Amino acid sequence: MDITEDAVRDICTDAVFERGETYLAESRIRDIDRVDTTVTAVVSGSRQYDVRVDLAGEGFDPWCDCPYDGPGACKHVVAVLLRCVGDAPSDEGNRLEAALNVADADDLRAFLRETLATNTTLRDRFFARFDESSTRSVDELRAEIDRQFERTNPEYYVVFEPIDFSEWFDLADEYRDQDRDASATTVYRALVESLDDNMERVDGAYDHFSQAFAQALDGYVDCAAAATSETDRATDAVGFLDERVTAGTPYLADQFGRAAAELREKLAEEACE
Repeated sequence: MDITEDAVRDICTDAVFERGETYLAESRIRDIDRVDTTVTAVVSGSRQYDVRVDLAGEGFDPWCDCPYDGPGACKHVVAVLLRCVGDAPSDEGNRLEAALNVADADDLRAFLRETLATNTTLRDRFFARFDESSTRSVDELRAEIDRQFERTNPEYYVVFEPIDFSEWFDLADEYRDQDRDASATTVYRALVESLDDNMERVDGAYDHFSQAFAQALDGYVDCAAAATSETDRATDAVGFLDERVTAGTPYLADQFGRAAAELREKLAEEACE
């Protein structure tokens, strides 16, 4: 795959592109690895920032845990992509595949169990794919997401920097890939509730939190419509949105109203089919 400077310019502003060039020239990329088309890196700024890009994805599907909330990609992402122009990191995908092929099944099982025992995020995704009986409740997920707000700035109530919600969006995607729409709905609802109730704490990175909220709300509507066939469950799904119109964050009321109307329309279409 060929990564060009023009393609990188297309996903950022001119000023950010120049800053990315500077970061690359200053050797601020501390670690960089690649498996298949996914590149992960650590870039040094005011602190160490984690970066992930997909060299084959639309717009490179960039992600960074820095507080940048301007248009397009941040300078850390740009630096990593520019590092890949004409000189992408060696692909360790084949090495990984070869190691999996020769690994002893019992050893592999023991390694997987040990890893899953200590990594909640991976364990949830494992259950989502392989254990259809396992789904955590909205309250359990909500409490975990709320703790992210507490950890981000423990000395103050206000949250200044973005929070990485990707583990919950990835979990919802895993459920959707397994056609477990009801479980995905649970994850999206926990995200919507937590973001709605904590939005008043946000003082910075507004675009980041607004985009996460919109993504979670859209996911909730889509999956609730696909998962809800019983009248009572349909009423509950819409009722949650209606309740948030009046009880949630005031400036999000219109979004909840539109989502409720969209869900009603989708449910009506499902009923007619």
